[in-house]
Amino acid sequence: MVSSPWVGLPTDSTTLGHHRFAVAGEKYVRALCLAAGATPVLLPSLQPPLPAEPWLDRLDGLLLTGAVSNIEPHHYGGAPSWAGNLHDPARDATALSLLQAALARDLPVLAICRGFQELNVALGGTLHQRVHAVPGLMDHREDPDAPVEQQYAPAHPVRLVQGGWLSDWAGAAAVTVNSVHGQGIDRLAAGLRVEARADDGLVEAARSGAHAFVLGVQWHPEWRVTDTPFHHRIFQAFGDACRRYSCKADRS
Repeated sequence: MVSSPWVGLPTDSTTLGHHRFAVAGEKYVRALCLAAGATPVLLPSLQPPLPAEPWLDRLDGLLLTGAVSNIEPHHYGGAPSWAGNLHDPARDATALSLLQAALARDLPVLAICRGFQELNVALGGTLHQRVHAVPGLMDHREDPDAPVEQQYAPAHPVRLVQGGWLSDWAGAAAVTVNSVHGQGIDRLAAGLRVEARADDGLVEAARSGAHAFVLGVQWHPEWRVTDTPFHHRIFQAFGDACRRYSCKADRS
């Protein structure tokens, strides 16, 4: 088996000073290296997006990361965005088009936070723009004034579906996860199966029943991934799926 599969990460398009930059969080890059045993490949997000196929011809997996921006609601038929909501149209265009092409190839996909929301939208699901404003749902946001270690500390339990991937990897019926998101899953896409829920009922993880490895989680397993065996196992399983894909892929 190939020792280090290539995994693509769609970047965020952001302004630094007077210029636009393509950026990716280092914690995701490190998690791929340390826990998945993969080689990260940063993919620039542009609008219109670059063609997906030349990238996917060479990649063994796709990691959709979290971000400070939120998906524009027109992608899932949502109400107009609230004032001050940060968006990244180039990331939307790139990630959603990449996802469609990747799923058609059965390329392994791990989707985290915003990435999980992108996965749900790409498959026809919808989102809550402000989870904390939905009756019956709790506030899943971090304290913006707290130190980053506190923001990413374990925040609330999630119940893992019996017989699912996550319950198997965790060896438990529930785990406590960090919580750093304002948006969340409203209607889960028809092609996704629930893997975990918060106590308020919000879907916190799901996987595709039609693909070899397509998994989305709402929390951040990449945060200090080597310190949490359960999170390390998520990335390890993703890396193993990417290695299997690389062995069977025809790149002639």
